[in-house]
Amino acid sequence: MTETQSPIFAKTYDFILWLLNHTEKFPKSERFRMGRRLEDSAFTFYELLIQASRSQHKRSVLLNADLELDKLRLYVRLSQARDLSTLKQYQFASSSLVEIGKLLGGWIKSVSEPAG
Repeated sequence: MTETQSPIFAKTYDFILWLLNHTEKFPKSERFRMGRRLEDSAFTFYELLIQASRSQHKRSVLLNADLELDKLRLYVRLSQARDLSTLKQYQFASSSLVEIGKLLGGWIKSVSEPAG
C-alpha cells in the first residue's frame, strides 16, 4: 500500500489542510498552545501513515498511528470546549476523523506482522 493507493492519505491531507487554515484563526495565546498540539499531532499521524506504507512492521506502526489519532480527537474536543471552534467546525473535524479512523481500522485489520 502506498500513499497513492489508499484514500486515507488523501483524507488525512485534506484534513491537515483544513486544520492549518482553522488554527491560523485561533487567538495568539491559543495558537501556540492548542494550535501547536493539533498541528503536531496531525503531522505525526500522517508521518506514521507514510512510515507504515513502507515498513515491514506495518501493524505496530499503524497501532502507533491509531494512538496518535486518539490524541488528535482529544485536541479537537478540547479546542471546541475552549470555544476555539464553532459547532459546525467541530462537526466537520469529528466526522473527518471518524472517516479517517475507519480507513485506518480497515488497514490495521488487513495487515499482520511477519513471523519471526
